[in-house]
Amino acid sequence: MMKKTLALLSLSLGIPLVSQIAVAQVILNVPLPNSPSPELQPPVKPSTPENEAPLKLVNIGNCTTQSTCLGWDEQIFGSRGQPGDRQALLASIDNSLRYLETSTAQRIYQNYPVRGITLTRVRRSLLRFRQLAASSLSPAQLQAAVQKEFAFYQSVGNDGRGTVKFTAYYEPVYNASRVRTAAYKYPLYRLPPNFEKWHKPHPTRLQLEGKDGLQGNKGKLRGLELLWFRDRLDAYMIHIQGSAQIQLADGTRTAVGYAGATDYPWTSIGRELAKDGKMPLSGLTMPKMISFFREQPHELSNYLPRWERFVFFQEFQGRRATGSINVPVTPERSIATDKSIMPPGALALVQTSLPYPAAGRLEHRVVNRFVLDQDTGSAIKGAGRVDYFMGTGKLAGDRAGITGGNGSLYYLLLKE
Repeated sequence: MMKKTLALLSLSLGIPLVSQIAVAQVILNVPLPNSPSPELQPPVKPSTPENEAPLKLVNIGNCTTQSTCLGWDEQIFGSRGQPGDRQALLASIDNSLRYLETSTAQRIYQNYPVRGITLTRVRRSLLRFRQLAASSLSPAQLQAAVQKEFAFYQSVGNDGRGTVKFTAYYEPVYNASRVRTAAYKYPLYRLPPNFEKWHKPHPTRLQLEGKDGLQGNKGKLRGLELLWFRDRLDAYMIHIQGSAQIQLADGTRTAVGYAGATDYPWTSIGRELAKDGKMPLSGLTMPKMISFFREQPHELSNYLPRWERFVFFQEFQGRRATGSINVPVTPERSIATDKSIMPPGALALVQTSLPYPAAGRLEHRVVNRFVLDQDTGSAIKGAGRVDYFMGTGKLAGDRAGITGGNGSLYYLLLKE
C-alpha cells in the first residue's frame, strides 16, 4: 500500500497502511458528512466463495440520463467553477504505463486469475483511453467513446453482487525537527539494519517505545531516530498513514515513507475508545477522535500502545507519495485495492459518494471517476474494498476522514 498502513481513512486513529504514502478508508448509500469514520464502521466480511473470480464481465446496458450513467466524469473537464484535472489523469495513466513495462508487472500478469485480463490488453487499454481522455471535448463525448470501445469488468464486491466498501486516505503535512529539542521530542525511527534477524514474536509498540512514547532510546531503537515531532499524536498518525510530507524547523521540506513494520495486525484505536465508553461509536468521526486526544493527552499512553504494530520509515527528499506498484499516486486518480486479486496499474471506474467543499462545509456528491489502480493496504482485503487517494494536506485529510460507504468498482479493458 504506499505501504498503506498509511492511512486508511486516513485520518482515523486506526486505519491501515499504504505503500509509501501517508493510509486510510459506494450503488449508492450516500453517507452524511458526520457519518462515522470508516475505520469505526463494522469490518466488511466477504461472503463470496474464495474460489470465485474477483471480477465479472458485465453488460452495463443503456442509459437515458447521461450524467447518472457510468463514465460521466465531469471532473476531467472542470465543473462547478473548478478547473479540470485532465493533465493529472494523463500523468497518472503514464505512471501506470511505466509500471507495466517492468519485469514485476510481467511476472504478476502471467498468473492473473481472471480470464481475458492480460498485461498486453491492460497496456493497450491504457494507451487508447489516454488518447480518448486527451482529445475528448466533454464528459458526454468521453463517456460515449468508452462505452463503445471498452468492456466493463465489475468487482463482485463483498457480497457477490458488486457491493464495494469505499474509504479514502491522504498524505498529511507535519512539522518536525532533525534534532531533538525540549519541544520536539517524539521520534520516528529508521528500519533497524538487522530487522530481518529479529525473532518473532516481534517486540510490541509498548516494549519498543514505552507507555509514554519516549523510551525508544533505551532498547532496540536507540540511535535509529529519523525525525522528531512536537506532538506524540502526530508521530503516531504517521505510523497509521505510512507516509507524510514534513515541514522542518529550519524551513526546508522533506518526506518520509514506509520502510517496514513489526508483525502485528491492525488495531483501531477509535474502536478501543468506543469499547471503553470514552466516546459513543455512533457518530464517532476522525476529527472527534483527534479532539478527544488533544483535550485529554494523558489518554495517549493508555490507547496508543493497544496497536502493537510498530512502523519504521525512510526519508524521500522531494519524492511524491508513492503506491505499492512503485509509482506516484495522483490525488483523486489513484486507488488502493487488494493486489492479490486486482489488476495492478489497470484503468478502473469507481461510482461512489465523495465529500466536496461547499459553502464552508463538506457535502457528499455521487460521482463517477476514472482512476488507476496503483496502491494497496494492509486493511484493504478482498474484492469488496477500495481506498481512494484524496491528496496532500488538511483539506484532503478532512475529506478522507468522512469518506465511507458502499458503491461499485469496474475495470475497463478494450473489447476483444
